Amino acid sequence: MELEGRIKALLDPQAADLSSKMIDSPRAVGDAVERILAENLGAILGNLAKEYSSRLARRAMADMAFTDHDDFYYVVDVKTHRLDTKFNMPNLTSVERLSRFYEDDKNYFVILKVDYQVADAKKIIFDEVKFLPLEFLSWDCLTLGALGWGQIQIANANNIIILPSNKRKSWMIEMCDNLLDFYPKEIGKITARMDHFRKVRQFWQDKEE
Repeated sequence: MELEGRIKALLDPQAADLSSKMIDSPRAVGDAVERILAENLGAILGNLAKEYSSRLARRAMADMAFTDHDDFYYVVDVKTHRLDTKFNMPNLTSVERLSRFYEDDKNYFVILKVDYQVADAKKIIFDEVKFLPLEFLSWDCLTLGALGWGQIQIANANNIIILPSNKRKSWMIEMCDNLLDFYPKEIGKITARMDHFRKVRQFWQDKEE
């Protein structure tokens, strides 16, 4: 995809500066990449975008947003991934917020995934950039986390399954099916925790002062 190539071409010259300052901190690399993209994505999009903003509300769904000339609205969530980490499970978005956002067919939640590696323990090399709607990610590589209504997570950032033929309707129905399986398990966990603390309470109630 041409846009992915443009983004990588923007990031590659920044690698040396990032390497010298923050090579040992994936969080710092992620923050720096997000800042670089926020400042430059509008120019990279060029005439593809009618409007662009990187100044979203603090608790916005994503990091930046743009509208194209057909009035489709894209919010962009930047995720960086260091390839030599064995396990990485990033949060993507709330199932409740996504379900409301996707009620409008012109809204898209987009993942901008930047993979990088560290060479010779001292140099960052950007490996690959992916720019895709969330529904292009197979549920076989996603999972749900127990935060709020539930958080969509990448199960393991080293194992991404992209299905460009996915349709939003079937993807959202699969999300709902997964949630209807997920919630009873969470209820079971809460019931077990309640039983545990009933016993803890009884222990303390029986204890002499």
